[in-house]
This record gives sequence, C-alpha cells and structure tokens, in this order.
Amino acid sequence: MLSFFASSCPRAILIQIDFYRQESPDFDELKELAKTARVESVDQLIFSRDHIDPRFYMGEGKVQELEVLIPLYDANLIIFNHDLTPTQERNLNKRLNIQVMSRTGLILEIFSQRARTHEGKLQVELAHLDYQATRLVRGWTHLERQRGGIGVRGGPGETQLEIDKRLLRQKMKQLKHQIEKVKSQRQLGRASRQKSDMACLALVGYTNAGKSTLFNLLCQSDVYVANQLFATLDPSLRKLILPHYGEMILADTVGFIRNLPHSLVEAFKSTLEEVIEATLLIHVIDASHPDYLLQKQQVLHVLEEIGAGEQPILEVMNKIDLAENQEARIDYDEAGLPIRVWISALKSEGEALLLQAILQRLSPIQFNGILVLPPARGEIRSVLYSWQAVRAEEVDEVGASHLTLSVALHRLERLFSEHELNLEEYLLDLKPVCI
Repeated sequence: MLSFFASSCPRAILIQIDFYRQESPDFDELKELAKTARVESVDQLIFSRDHIDPRFYMGEGKVQELEVLIPLYDANLIIFNHDLTPTQERNLNKRLNIQVMSRTGLILEIFSQRARTHEGKLQVELAHLDYQATRLVRGWTHLERQRGGIGVRGGPGETQLEIDKRLLRQKMKQLKHQIEKVKSQRQLGRASRQKSDMACLALVGYTNAGKSTLFNLLCQSDVYVANQLFATLDPSLRKLILPHYGEMILADTVGFIRNLPHSLVEAFKSTLEEVIEATLLIHVIDASHPDYLLQKQQVLHVLEEIGAGEQPILEVMNKIDLAENQEARIDYDEAGLPIRVWISALKSEGEALLLQAILQRLSPIQFNGILVLPPARGEIRSVLYSWQAVRAEEVDEVGASHLTLSVALHRLERLFSEHELNLEEYLLDLKPVCI
C-alpha cells in the first residue's frame, strides 16, 4: 500500500454502499480523506444494497460497471468507504487488475505520510503491519511454494506464506519493543512533572476541529495547521503560563475520526497516555459542523476505549465565526463550574473566557489576599511572579514585600510546604474564595 502511493499518482474511484436499515458512512469525509492523501478523485459511485456480497462486497453488476469505468477514467485505485475482508480485496484485485483499498487502508496511508517523529513512524509502521497481517492470504503462486532445507529463511516444508507471517511477527515484536523504550522515556518526563505538581491540559477532539490552531493561540507556538484531516499526527507539548496559576503543560494530540482503525488506537496508546494522565481534557468541537454532536460522541467513544472516559472535560465549541448566531461565552453547570466555552481560535475570540474557565476548573478555591515576604524570601517572590500571580506589590520601611495575590490556594500551600515554611505566618489577609 505504501509503495503504491510513493511510486504513482493515484487516480481513484470512490465507492460507498448504503445498506438498508444501517447507518450510512459520511461520504464527504471519505472525499476529505482522499484529498488529504493526495489522491485525485476521478469518479464517485454511491448506491444501495440489501446485503453485503461475500465475494466482492458489492454485486456482480457494479463490478462489471467498474470494469468499464476504470479504463474510461484511467483510474489506478479503488477506495471503499467501508472495511473489506482480505478475501474481498483479493477477489476485486484479481478481477479488476487494480489496487483496491478500504477506508482503514486509506487512513493508515495518511498516517504514514504525516508521521514525522521517530516514535510516530514506529507507531504507524506497527499499525500498518498489524493491518497487513490479516491480508497475507494471497492467490499468488509464489506464496504457495514450499521451501526445503533448514536455514534462516525457512524450515523443511515451510511455505512462503508461513515465512512471510513469521517475519512479520518478528518485525512487529521489534517495533513494540522500540515503542516501549520510547514510552519509558516519556514516563520519566511525566513523573518529573507530577513531582513538581505541574498540571497537564490535553487537547482532544475530532480531526480538523481546530486543536492545533487553539494550541498555537494559547502557547504562541507555530505547530503546523491546515484545513484538512489529520494535519497534526505527532503530539506536541508546550509550557503554558496561566495568569494567577502559573506554569502547566499543554499537549496537542492526534485527531480522532469515525471508525478509527483499532490497530491505530492500539499503536498510539503510548502517545495518548498524555490524555489518560491529563489533569483536564480540553475537548475541541467544531461548532460550525452540521454533525458536531455525532463527532463529539465519536471522540467520547475513543476516550472510553483508551481508558480516559472518566477524565474531567471542558468542552470548547470552536469556529463560532463560521456558526450561526453564536458568540463567545461560558456555559456553567448547576454547581457553577464551567462546562463549555464558545470561541473562535482562528479569530482569537473568547481566548480570555477560555483561560478563565480553565482556571476555574483547575482551581475551584482561589486565594485573593496579601502576602508579606521579608527580603530573605526572594525565591518565593520570584516563583509567584513566574506564576503571574502578583497583582500589586508594595515595599515597607524594613524592605518587606507586600504582595497582592490571586492564585490557587493549594499551589500556594504547596510552595510554602516545599520551603518548610508556615503559610499563615506570612499572610496579612487570607481570603480563599470559591469561583
């Protein structure tokens, strides 16, 4: 599959079959996937059937129609908006003499094109091999020849197919070992952040919902952004300083999609551990998309699948500049906590409201008061300024700093505990406030 895309200019016929009494897949999404994979769509077939044909997935009549259309459009690829069995792919390949690809295969191809980091490439290769493991059943004679003798390539009577399967299993084992090594390195970094009590926010959402645009807005970063599916594949982590809270980690993750291949979910679990361990998930939703509720449910389904279904979530309804009758605002639950923020990351609308909502979710108890620090406690003063927690400062006649603060109470308590100091001895005015 990968070599085919690398060595040709794919000209594809896209196919979708609507089966009665079944939910139809999103054909517009298939077109976007094809466009993202740099495939030229030369024709599109959408038709209905009662049931799946076990030989070709579609009926004999449509196979004959394809035999006419392929030379007419000079097509060299068929893409189904469905998942075919290995037998169906083999039958269609043999009958049409053309590359046939399922929706899962197309998504795997996109991921292989987008992987940039070493770990990303390992994960994609593992997912691809896992997918191909079920597709080594071929009708080609070279896979049915037996190889005699004893050696590295095969034992007595071992068929070429058995050799291929064995080599594939060995390669997958090697990849899993390499991914585990990278995973252990990341766990060291995560343990260091947990030890320093640094919060982690993880951006999750349907692909092309605007996660990377929001990431760049909040972190003043330059992560690649494009109006296409899976523009971001490799995760990005940046430090974010939230006023009156301090430093935290913001993680941008791969976008989800309907029927995300299980092999990809499994391969990317190590990367998605940032989501599982996050203090708060920022669920970015395209408020302008007509099916945003369905997309939201798909994301929640994947979060359940990776073990992050119980994580606290703040919804961010993005792209209000493209939605009708929407403005920047915060929606609260009955307890007064923000559950949803309406913004436009592209237009920078609602950024302050989002930061306010994040602060309220991370720090339900806020300290607003005055802290008196003698000159010898300059290290604490420096930390409070790095958190952007100081609203005003006055210096008295003995050189003590009177700092007017707005900061999460638990962070202030932890800071003094780390320096083995009693916080109450330095407070002029203690006012923890529920916000």
